[in-house]
Amino acid sequence: MPLTRRHALAAAVCAAAASATGSAWADAYPAKPITLVVAYPAGGDTDALARLFAEKLATRVGQPVLVDNRPGASGIIGSAFVSKAAPDGYTLLLAPSTFSIAQLVLKTGGTSGYDVLAGFTPIVQTGSQPLFLVAGAGSGFASLKDAVAAARPGKPLGYASPGSGSPMHILGEMFARASGASLAHVPYKGVAPAVNDVLGGHVPVTFITLGPVAPYFANGKLRALAVASAQRTPLAPNVPTLAEQGYKDVEVTAWNGLWGPRNLPPEIVKTLNGHFNEILRMPEIVSRMAVLGTTPVGGEAEVLGKTNAADYARFGKVIKELGIQAD
Repeated sequence: MPLTRRHALAAAVCAAAASATGSAWADAYPAKPITLVVAYPAGGDTDALARLFAEKLATRVGQPVLVDNRPGASGIIGSAFVSKAAPDGYTLLLAPSTFSIAQLVLKTGGTSGYDVLAGFTPIVQTGSQPLFLVAGAGSGFASLKDAVAAARPGKPLGYASPGSGSPMHILGEMFARASGASLAHVPYKGVAPAVNDVLGGHVPVTFITLGPVAPYFANGKLRALAVASAQRTPLAPNVPTLAEQGYKDVEVTAWNGLWGPRNLPPEIVKTLNGHFNEILRMPEIVSRMAVLGTTPVGGEAEVLGKTNAADYARFGKVIKELGIQAD
């Protein structure tokens, strides 16, 4: 019995010490600059959101938060970099929902070096974004009907997306099936170059988030033909849904979220989640996110994890059914 008591006492002391150490670690975090990785070029909405959040987070934690753009392979390069980082809270990833599905389309077969479901620690879902079909002025399209009529067999209509495996790519292929339109995917390395080529008349239409294109609606350089959400969005209430125009079950909403490497300590997750929930409630942030076509989400870390898993399952099935692959 004495031996048993000694073991029990030792275990209790170790547990208390571990708890105190974890608490002290959380209290001391962050003790140096934080790197926030964006797996896309500067100029897109994910990059703009990252810089917005970095500014506010730095003020709250008293340390610099540096945005590090690591584009390539539809976000896989930047995501892989974060997956291999030390789980200490100093290397984080702000990712759009392409994160969930890019590997399925690019068919990396494990060569990307990370597991999208188990290889990261979810911290917080920062926002959700409706997706739009937008036409350039040079296309001559005044309505969705015009675009569908132009997408004829033998003369497919090109549509730009921010990359293979993006929600915009998946939406384009789902719409092609629903409408019978002949569409040709034109992938870009991020939102900004895709929008630039539609503005320049090199590609007639794009499936895209609202933020990068909204400034061009008033001057007529771009026109929103449809939104792919279940109902019209308050961000652009005059744009009809695809369902309103006869295309049911073509609903895709994008999102973005903050991730850490796998095994990020719960104390660090709690600290960052708390800061971001406060940031997402700031009136200034809500307003600036609206300009970027994004609605704040927030909540517990599990919200992001469940959203990621749901998209992986849903779009994995769609990708298989439609035979979607990288162009």
